[in-house]
Amino acid sequence: MGSTNRGVVYMGPGKVEVQSIEYPELALGDRKCDHGVILKVVTTNICGSDQHMVRGRTTAPSGLVLGHEITGLVIECGRDVEFIKPGDLVSVPFNIACGRCRNCKEGKTGICLNVNPARPGAAYGYVDMGGWGGGQTEYVMVPYADFNLLKFPDADQAMEKIRDLTLLSDIFPTGFHGCVTAGVGPGSTVYIAGAGPVGLAAAVSAHLLGAACVIVGDMIEDRLAQARSFGCETIDLTQEGDMADRIEAILGEREVDAFVDCVGFEAHACGCNHGKEAPATVLNSAMALTRAGGQIGIPGLYVTEDPGAADDAAKQGALSMRFGLGWAKSHSLHTGQCPVMKYHRPLMQAILFGKVNIADAINVQMINLDQAPQGYADFDGGAAKKFVIDPHGSVAA
Repeated sequence: MGSTNRGVVYMGPGKVEVQSIEYPELALGDRKCDHGVILKVVTTNICGSDQHMVRGRTTAPSGLVLGHEITGLVIECGRDVEFIKPGDLVSVPFNIACGRCRNCKEGKTGICLNVNPARPGAAYGYVDMGGWGGGQTEYVMVPYADFNLLKFPDADQAMEKIRDLTLLSDIFPTGFHGCVTAGVGPGSTVYIAGAGPVGLAAAVSAHLLGAACVIVGDMIEDRLAQARSFGCETIDLTQEGDMADRIEAILGEREVDAFVDCVGFEAHACGCNHGKEAPATVLNSAMALTRAGGQIGIPGLYVTEDPGAADDAAKQGALSMRFGLGWAKSHSLHTGQCPVMKYHRPLMQAILFGKVNIADAINVQMINLDQAPQGYADFDGGAAKKFVIDPHGSVAA
């Protein structure tokens, strides 16, 4: 076991660096963390949510160690850890959850009441989410290990599918959650807003849930091509045209059964105005394009503070929504973090038994830790890839 550690550190808007950082301890401040483990990180992913911080669109402080999508090998266990052992290969849900509070006991692990003094819910390496260290590192500490960690049944088998299994910490369950909360099921027609990694994961999930037609909208052709590669219809949002007309051209109907917002608060207008931010445009489109009585899943991130917003209201998270339309159409809108533990085991099974090839669908690209800053830059430039960091060179090319 080493005593050195390196990680990806947010240095300010537009800048990340790989730096030497402290080796993790089984401690929470001044007290021991007997329920925690230390992991040697096998894979850790760059997330679109990380990009919001790196662009300077949150109140994230410089010096924050980034990363909340973690898969690792257990190398040390606290005294009170009973069911996880050194040598276990595990997936770490990005939500940190105590397993003891009312919300955790109800399965609402994204809004645990005990792991963040500021508000419900916590995550590794993320602004306003409890101050927990990030996991784009060589080593990381994970608390409440028995409750949080998903152990892979066979480590060798898992390493053969690690490009897929690394996505269980966030992106795959998040896309799946978006579809579940949008009511996607056999025969559904679905519109997915955004063809970034979460949007593509949602599109894969819609197919897995039995959707009849999955339509994906985005402004980057490479991402739309990636969606088409596994059977999605696509709409180029840089082109002019009424969205209902374009959906009708595909479905023969002007509305969909289910709508999933995988864009969030940095949304842009469509058509000739596609270079202009319009933070509520996806939400308003969702209400316009979803059938009466339909459901809208919103895994896309919305924040309470956006210092880079175009107007004062949006800086406080206040968006101009045509909510009366959604009310009139009896829509159900589902927001918030995905409770990863609700989904990660069945999605693991779908991967291990070959029912889904999520890594190919979202175009996973493996990089090493030193390539992480370039990975952030490429992702921000619209690359149709999901960048997965391999800190120790553990994953075979």
